[in-house]
Amino acid sequence: MREFGLIGYPLDHAFSHKYFAEKFEKEGIENTKYELFPISEVSKLKNIIVSHPHLVGLNVTTPYKELVIPFLDELDETILKLGTVNTIKIYRKGDKYSLKGFNTDVAGLNKTFDELCIPEGTKALILGSGGSGKTLSYVLSNRGINSKNVSREPSSIEQLAYSKLTPSIIENHKLIINASPVGMFPNIDTCPAIPYNHISENHICLDLVYNPSETLFLKKCKDKGAKTVNGITMLFEQADKAWEIWNNSNI
Repeated sequence: MREFGLIGYPLDHAFSHKYFAEKFEKEGIENTKYELFPISEVSKLKNIIVSHPHLVGLNVTTPYKELVIPFLDELDETILKLGTVNTIKIYRKGDKYSLKGFNTDVAGLNKTFDELCIPEGTKALILGSGGSGKTLSYVLSNRGINSKNVSREPSSIEQLAYSKLTPSIIENHKLIINASPVGMFPNIDTCPAIPYNHISENHICLDLVYNPSETLFLKKCKDKGAKTVNGITMLFEQADKAWEIWNNSNI
């Protein structure tokens, strides 16, 4: 029996369990299961690995994408630039094990942006400065798109505060991405505090939240004529890439 799973807290919103359970059934993958591990502290990772000797791969979600790094033995080179992990491969030899971190969110975001066909010269606002925001900054930079992070508590001069978002900033940044958990189930009546009145039909608005499929953020942007997209493409792609990593004996 091979086991896979997801660590994070809380995991009420988890996509991975249903996705992989359906994948295993649809593709006839036997002797394999996927579990949720809602741990309140990242230090409990070791207990999970020791107590589940058949566990060979983990996904990582909020709030541990950055906090898990000190517990890993090796990092994929992309992590050194990103500083965030969403996939762990577990190597076992007898009762010993080692952990290697990867980030498949990059592949998920690249596929999402490929489908969006973003016009050349577009500038982006990233709502949120956590792990997802950092990954977005990296991916956008590699695609030649200038971006700014917006945070409730800016930690550097490169970040903007929500209270400082002027009409001209919104108008000059035609790609706006919610990389925060604001609006995620069950808090579906919340949305990032931006001046929506200055969103237009020239904007592309992406929400990495996938539950609900249309967040209040997306509804408000759609009402102003913007093109809106949720995070489901990213989720499917990052999950598929994680599966490839776990099953690649050469990694």
